[in-house]
Amino acid sequence: MNQEFLNQLEQWNEEDQYQKIIDAIEALPEEALNFTLTSALARAYNNLAIDVMPPEDRPLYQRALDLLLPLEGQLEEAAKQDPDTAHTWNFRVAYAYYYLNQESQALPHFEKALEARPGDEDTLEFIDRCQQCLALPLYMRPFRGRTEEGWSSFLAGEGELRALMDQEDREAVGEKLVDRCTELLAPAFADVAFELGHNGEKYELILIPEGDRTRLFQLAYFQKRAPKELLDKWNILVGRTRSSGFGLRMNGQDITPEDVQVWAEKTEDNGVGLRLYCEKLAPLWKEDQNQVYHMIYILLDQSLGELAAMRYVDYLDILDTPAEGAAMTLDQLADFVAAEVDPEGWPQANDPELAGERYTAYEGKPSEEEEWPLRADVYVGVTCCVPLLKGYFQGDDYYMDRLHRDGVVPGFFYYPLDGVDRKEILNLRDQLEQAITARCGEGIVTFTGGATGTCYGYLDFIAWDLRTLLDAAVEVFAGAPLDWAAFHTFRYNVNGVGLKAEASEEQ
Repeated sequence: MNQEFLNQLEQWNEEDQYQKIIDAIEALPEEALNFTLTSALARAYNNLAIDVMPPEDRPLYQRALDLLLPLEGQLEEAAKQDPDTAHTWNFRVAYAYYYLNQESQALPHFEKALEARPGDEDTLEFIDRCQQCLALPLYMRPFRGRTEEGWSSFLAGEGELRALMDQEDREAVGEKLVDRCTELLAPAFADVAFELGHNGEKYELILIPEGDRTRLFQLAYFQKRAPKELLDKWNILVGRTRSSGFGLRMNGQDITPEDVQVWAEKTEDNGVGLRLYCEKLAPLWKEDQNQVYHMIYILLDQSLGELAAMRYVDYLDILDTPAEGAAMTLDQLADFVAAEVDPEGWPQANDPELAGERYTAYEGKPSEEEEWPLRADVYVGVTCCVPLLKGYFQGDDYYMDRLHRDGVVPGFFYYPLDGVDRKEILNLRDQLEQAITARCGEGIVTFTGGATGTCYGYLDFIAWDLRTLLDAAVEVFAGAPLDWAAFHTFRYNVNGVGLKAEASEEQ
């Protein structure tokens, strides 16, 4: 490697000439890109992104990660040549994750960077930032604002999408169409699944929740705020709709809902449990069960509608042999749900807002330990977003991380129940919810349930603009008959944040 070339790269870096670094390194033949040069190229992309307005900075940080992550296997060997490599590689990876609003991925890399360079002030500062942002994520663009930017972007470019969709050879422009639509939605979503189509009258953008109930709330929020001028030409839908005559083709044979036998049972809270068998898929079942489940879920979405399937299906088992007793075929399942499971709610089963309002009651056994983690005192509760609760108690931040990247913050308020009459606990929670909603206004928060513990009450929500919500909550709790109140995200391993202190602490 030419030392003069490396010195030039360092000089450009000191002069903030990051594009020159990128151009110079990317002009080299691929075989010349060793660990040092690739890492320097990633640093240049990280630094260049600082001067770019969001969301245009995201591809630059992502490019840095795409360059750095494959180098991990070479890290040990590179560190033999330069002991500081462990610090610089981990710091650059963490830096990119941090500015992509992926602090939970950034934090462990910053911690490893600190191990390699103990006491480094920049690394310590970023560790503190990560910890603060995971507990109180106020310094990212909230999804409420991203939604406005996303629709503005889509509105500006939808004509290009329509022109592409009008071309006779759709396959030739398919990849370009998907890429362009992804770019237009990028101000709102770090990643989003969607389908594009035309129903004979209007173009259609179908936002796909992929079975994720937390994503369903987000997409319903986004759909509701579509610009009115867009709706003259477009239908904006959430979830795949029911369709008749749908089928899949595998190994030269068609597989339709009529080919799938179903044994259904009604479950609690107007749900349904399913056992299914498909003779045509039996050979594949022996080779690839995941693929069979994938195909069955596609057929189920087409038979019920994707949102109805998310709303009603509590469990689904695929059988390797037919079960005993009378069965229906999958295309008859919708009639069963409409008649036997939820006659009143079925007409709105595929409404994205209503699909997220199916509540599940739960019970818990309060901890008897002297010191117990938050929510371990709960003995009864209700939620319309079970995955958030499961993730919290299991210490799994998958859903939190996915929403966090888009500026969405699921969390809960908690407060003491000392002195609150047991008959008034639910009334108090309802009053707090109504008062906070009224104070912060429309489009700020969606409340998702609550719980009662032996010590604390809990009020759960998804915040679309956390700062505005917390400002409203502080005012409401200030006038509430409670000694104190606090906020906590649905991350198990972070601290709560006080919103109202006890009188003795205020003096």
